[in-house]
Amino acid sequence: MQVFLQTFIGGMSLGAIYALVALGFSLVYRTMGLVNFAHGSVVMIGAYLASTFYLTVRLPFALAMVVAIGVTGLIGIIIERVLRPLENKDFDLMLIGTIGFGIVLEALAIVIWGATGRAVPSPVPAAPLDVLGIRIRTYDLVVLAIAAVATVLLVLFLQRTKRGIAMQAVAMDHQAATAVGIHVGRSNSMAFMIGAGLATLAGGLVGPLLYVSPAMGGALGIKGFAGAILGGFGSIPGAILGGISIGVIDSFAAGHFQGYSELVTFLIFTMIIMIRPTGIFGERTVNRA
Repeated sequence: MQVFLQTFIGGMSLGAIYALVALGFSLVYRTMGLVNFAHGSVVMIGAYLASTFYLTVRLPFALAMVVAIGVTGLIGIIIERVLRPLENKDFDLMLIGTIGFGIVLEALAIVIWGATGRAVPSPVPAAPLDVLGIRIRTYDLVVLAIAAVATVLLVLFLQRTKRGIAMQAVAMDHQAATAVGIHVGRSNSMAFMIGAGLATLAGGLVGPLLYVSPAMGGALGIKGFAGAILGGFGSIPGAILGGISIGVIDSFAAGHFQGYSELVTFLIFTMIIMIRPTGIFGERTVNRA
């Protein structure tokens, strides 16, 4: 039972990061009807920026994260302008365009930071907590707390602010939203900016858990995308539940099937999707393509 609970908590921590990635996928899809396969590369860029401000500029970890989120938010606006022509286009064109842009971001990271990658020390050097015989890494609790706060703030923004409600209206019917005076382009830019910010939050938090490298965006992007699909693509609660589920499955698979954990994780994912193709929440909010 002790090993089970420790594995479960570790999976929750990793799953919280996948949930943040999945939220970025779902937010952009809800607003633009665009499946942004370059999102994993944005996670990688965010991880590099956060680690640079933390390790090179020597900012405190929290401040480094805030600055990196701000910089990546601006990059998100630029990405939206680049990918805007793909909005409402054929899925194949969307697929090729966003994957191609992701490759460009990966090449850019290699030019700036090199191909070798870097290790990021934990900003919380405290010893693991001992709770009823279960050793819990303090940083795991920090990751869970930050991800929970970010999710609550996002939901409050979408439900309680004029800008968030406008984004919801665009997600439901962008033509009707345009007719009542909502600026759809501005709403799309906001979605990309928030999505890039969430990607950077995920990348910055995962840095001390994994190795920051140009290739990390691929693995994180695929698992975040799987989390969004598992929860119900376009659903905000689904992205959270799906991301955490992928993290927990991944953690148990790594503990019991070393060397085959990725295979086991995606085998379980495939079986769930075969049973429920629309995901747990089964939301079909947007289908403009």
